[in-house]
Amino acid sequence: MKLIGVGFGRSGTMSLKAALEELGADPCFHMIDLIMGENKERDLAYWVKIAGREPVDWHEVFEPWQATVDWPACSRWEELIEVFPDVPVLLNYRDFDGFYESCKNTILAVKEAALAGEIEEDGSNRDLPAPELWEAIEKLIWQGDFQGRFQDKDWMRQMYADRIETIKSRVPEERLIVWELGVDGWEPLADALGVEAPDKPFPRLHDTNEFRTEFGLPALA
Repeated sequence: MKLIGVGFGRSGTMSLKAALEELGADPCFHMIDLIMGENKERDLAYWVKIAGREPVDWHEVFEPWQATVDWPACSRWEELIEVFPDVPVLLNYRDFDGFYESCKNTILAVKEAALAGEIEEDGSNRDLPAPELWEAIEKLIWQGDFQGRFQDKDWMRQMYADRIETIKSRVPEERLIVWELGVDGWEPLADALGVEAPDKPFPRLHDTNEFRTEFGLPALA
């Protein structure tokens, strides 16, 4: 492992995945790999166990991977930073209101549409999550990180701030890369990996409307 991303999804993680892979941390694990990755069955079997609080060998889980960002791994950040003690830790974040609105219009919208039977395989522009993955997401994100309280925006705001501060207090400064969506680019990542930053724009992938249309939901104005 070359880098552990501990920030929540909907905070530039698809862009970070692309950037890290270009910088040499390839492949970088992301939720998308459990939906349409070439080894999704292999990886999902581990995350079903992890979501159920079954013990796993983390080195075995990440044996094929050189980095991770996004859910589901960020939900187990405390274990990962202990298991890989010499690996740089990336805290990616964005302003809370932007994060909350993005979650509401993407992962929550897709969840609600799926529960209502409004998402069909032939209406989606990509593979839909397997039933086991929907269950793991519910345990890890909605009932885990968000403790079933996503609709309580004030609680979410405090949780979000507290989590960032907890990570900053737990990870030594020399090991931690703090990266803000829309502010930071290649340089902090390249420095952490000991490589040169490319002279080109930072990737910008998977915004709200791209996410929605992939699942057959209408784009927002």
